[in-house]
Amino acid sequence: MRNARGDTFENTPRDVIATGNEYPAHYVIAAHAHRRSQLLYASTGVLTAITSAGSWVVPPRRALWIPAGVSHEVHMGGHVSTRSAYVTQEAARAVGLPPDCQVIAVSPLLHELLQEAVDLPAEYDLGGRDGHVMALLLDEIRRASPLPLSAPLPRSKRLAALCRKLLDRPTQEIRIDDMARRAGMSRRSFTRAFRAETGLSFTAWRQQACLLAALTRLGKGEPITRVAIDLGYGNPSAFTAAFRRVLGAAPSRYLAAPKR
Repeated sequence: MRNARGDTFENTPRDVIATGNEYPAHYVIAAHAHRRSQLLYASTGVLTAITSAGSWVVPPRRALWIPAGVSHEVHMGGHVSTRSAYVTQEAARAVGLPPDCQVIAVSPLLHELLQEAVDLPAEYDLGGRDGHVMALLLDEIRRASPLPLSAPLPRSKRLAALCRKLLDRPTQEIRIDDMARRAGMSRRSFTRAFRAETGLSFTAWRQQACLLAALTRLGKGEPITRVAIDLGYGNPSAFTAAFRRVLGAAPSRYLAAPKR
């Protein structure tokens, strides 16, 4: 179904329901949760989803899996076209879908299944072609590879508040000593607590935050040089090297739609 809210179908007697929506640049979907799990697919454009556990950036042709009950807000970096599949908790558990949020790669087949699914009636024929499409869609979600496109937030309120501010304006120039001082902690206590609560060193987390911000800005068409300098990299080459090292491809290639 197109241009419909996901919660419209919470009680529809089908394990999987799909919707398609168009959003203008800078549109924000306020924090909310669903009784069903959601696969949020950025068919075009870049979006960012934020939960109490962290921030996830979803470039074109990637999708975010959001388990049922997880409160999340969504920010559109530019004009974004989405396709969403809403899955009952029972169906998600039955096929072994993830218990946590994660960005996944969207295969050409999964892309086509999502495009097809949004045009199916809400109460599609379970035993016919439509039911087979939805069953295959679930299997493709299960088979998808996770991608390193998140920045986890610390559990403690003090560190989480500092990290949220840095996510708003990330830069490579912020140092460990700066963050420790703002947190009212020694350098040693800060680095220990940060790794224990996020699973990452602060240096790795800071780089991740910068790369996620870069994806959003590059997705809106901003030039690499400006993005690299704003994020505190010495030059575009240093930024591109860091991007390729973490995400496996140069920025232009990473944001290009996969060949089908």
